[in-house]
Amino acid sequence: MIKQLPISLSGAGKRDVRTQFAALCYRVQKGKIRVLMITSRGSKRWIVPKGWPMDGLTPAGSAVQEAWEEAGVRGASDGRCLGIFSYSKDAEDLGALPCLAMVYAVEVETLADDYPEAGQRERAWMSRKKAARLVDEPELARILRDFDPRTSARSS
Repeated sequence: MIKQLPISLSGAGKRDVRTQFAALCYRVQKGKIRVLMITSRGSKRWIVPKGWPMDGLTPAGSAVQEAWEEAGVRGASDGRCLGIFSYSKDAEDLGALPCLAMVYAVEVETLADDYPEAGQRERAWMSRKKAARLVDEPELARILRDFDPRTSARSS
């Protein structure tokens, strides 16, 4: 596997970057895959943790960091992108920004009660099928429905 290099954001600002990195947080218990969904801070829609690239982190590393900040997840990613979804992000100072989010699987090792955005969001474990029904973005719904960490496609 090719090792991904950290991103350098020198000279770039958040408003210049239109790509975000998202975490599909999951666990397998008793043979069932469960995904951890969170609500957005503003509209309270069900989403996956995501955020802007972080200087010095790989895309997967940024997704893992967002999972911590937004959902209290401590876990790991194998670094492979599961897919990409598009959406419109409301930026207070810039209006609606068209964004692409690259999704990385994050296997949840622990879930903290105290984390940076605790109290600002709800979080819930659910089936992939239910999560897919609750999100607004069709591409994210497909990624959620199709995700299975047990398949050989993830180990190739």
